[in-house]
Amino acid sequence: MHVLLVEDDEPVAQSLRRGLTRYGFEVDWVSTGAAALAHPEPYDVVLLDLGLPDTDGLDVCRALRLRGDVPIIVISARSDETDRVVGLELGADDYVSKPFGVREVIARIRAVMRRVQPRTAAENGPDRYGSRLAVDRKAARVRLDGEEVTLAPKEYDLLAFLTEEPGALMSREQIMEAVWDANWFGPTKTLDVHVAALRRKLAGAITIEAVRGVGFRLEIVKDGDDGNGGSGGSGAS
Repeated sequence: MHVLLVEDDEPVAQSLRRGLTRYGFEVDWVSTGAAALAHPEPYDVVLLDLGLPDTDGLDVCRALRLRGDVPIIVISARSDETDRVVGLELGADDYVSKPFGVREVIARIRAVMRRVQPRTAAENGPDRYGSRLAVDRKAARVRLDGEEVTLAPKEYDLLAFLTEEPGALMSREQIMEAVWDANWFGPTKTLDVHVAALRRKLAGAITIEAVRGVGFRLEIVKDGDDGNGGSGGSGAS
């Protein structure tokens, strides 16, 4: 997903850019309203600071909205309710007050994208991964071949996170931050235990490959594949 970040505070911009990039986002950063309006590349969502050096971010929001329907999330140190309301009335899709965490911004981006890309009625049920696995994110339930699979809460959270981007390599740090907590100080061995549990409970539907020194990659087993082609096929941690 391509993000246009409009932020004049360099430390904030660099931190947010690094965090988003870790999660697989492509980020173009500009520091002025003029640069935002002149940006030529297509993008999927705009993160827009209101306190820009050359113009009010609300004016930039208005101009971007007149151009099209690209989602706009305002990020600002202005916590006044009036600014929040005006931003939303001008066409912003969401508003995040500083200080914020990268995980919160990512959650807001995903929520906005779900709203602006509504599913059709046929797609309104559980997310399907191959012919065997279904993940119902509304009900937090998982079914394998139509039968519900009992998962521990963190097993479900881990599966839900990894299936957001099948095939993507996720670092241990990314996973621990997203599934456990940014302030988790315990051993990451717990991650291996939960991966092993998912491999065992969902054998044949997914594989979870361990990439030494980096993290894990979840793949969906295609029809006709026995799922034993890689390290994800076994239940070993």
